[in-house]
Amino acid sequence: MNQENNYPLASSTWKEQEIIAIQKVIEFNMYTMGKYVEQFEKEFAQYTNRKYSVMVNSGSSANLLAIAALFYKKNAPLKAGDEVIVPAVSWSTTYYPLYQYGLKLKFVDIDLETLNFDLEALQKAISPKTKLIFAVNLLGNSNDFTTINNIIKDKNIILLEDNCESLGATFEGKQTGSFGLMGTFSTFFSHHISTMEGGLIGTDDEELYHILLSIRSHGWTRHLPKINKLTGIKSDNPFEESFKFILPGYNVRPLEMSGAIGIEQLKKLPSFIEERRKNAEYFQKLFQNDNRFIIQKEIGKSSWFGFSLIIREDSGLNRKELTQKLLNAKIDVRPIVAGNFAKNEVVKYFDYEIYGNLQNADYIDRNGFFVGNHQFDIKEKLNYLKTVLS
Repeated sequence: MNQENNYPLASSTWKEQEIIAIQKVIEFNMYTMGKYVEQFEKEFAQYTNRKYSVMVNSGSSANLLAIAALFYKKNAPLKAGDEVIVPAVSWSTTYYPLYQYGLKLKFVDIDLETLNFDLEALQKAISPKTKLIFAVNLLGNSNDFTTINNIIKDKNIILLEDNCESLGATFEGKQTGSFGLMGTFSTFFSHHISTMEGGLIGTDDEELYHILLSIRSHGWTRHLPKINKLTGIKSDNPFEESFKFILPGYNVRPLEMSGAIGIEQLKKLPSFIEERRKNAEYFQKLFQNDNRFIIQKEIGKSSWFGFSLIIREDSGLNRKELTQKLLNAKIDVRPIVAGNFAKNEVVKYFDYEIYGNLQNADYIDRNGFFVGNHQFDIKEKLNYLKTVLS
């Protein structure tokens, strides 16, 4: 198949502006996080309607710090053994920090159309032990946060968002990633914007913000503001504050290059999202009446990370044969995130339970796949996909 018919999963979002940004960092000769990371954090917080934003080296690290931070708040809202409700379909690093901090995972089924929480199952899964709901906005699609907030409004339950696949999505006019106490984002190559590697955590809670600043860099005080929620007032003596450790932290700092690139990428994000939504309109037009497949039902305004196709039982199609046909046609295709994550061998290390059954997650695990979306017009690629599937 010639190259023009190739349909990749993702493509570079960079042009000359990003190369110039990298060159500026090289000329300044400061490679660990500095002024460009700080500027990107401020602009990202503004874009996502948050008071604070903290950049790290990946979306995975963003999830890790978000969970860790809840153990170090003064009122300690989380402790080992607490129950956390998670959707059965997500990426591995939604779950790993929960295991690493000794939390009990409760897997809940997803909705076959939205690919997010089955809201009825979520409501029934909540127990007196539930302390946290980690909502994942899958493949660019928001959860129904009105319903989720109604479910937990009279309960002492924290809501977090893994928004790593859904930057730019909105629900009732509000950015996803801004509904929970914290929201996490990824700026990996295949995501809506790319900073090489990178991730961010957004919050409106000043104490959590200061905790995140500390545990991002070894748990020290160096990057805290003079007046802060952790130590009160910092010394003006930089020697004293150089190696003062207050929390068990990590080193998950981003590179200064990543911050500089992020500034340029964020300028382009609205146009990237607009193009992705135009592609999605065309994808829906092609496939919404194709009775062989279930396609994702949009909640709010999706930022359309990719396009999922779930084979219907009565279609007569076989996923193994179909995906091989797509690969032979040089169309990149992947499982829907990690399918039913509870089927992975790694869960033998977890403290976990499965609420009810995971029939929809199982169905997706056997019959689902997705193809890429891009920040430019891909109507020809979608036509090609339709032709191959026909």
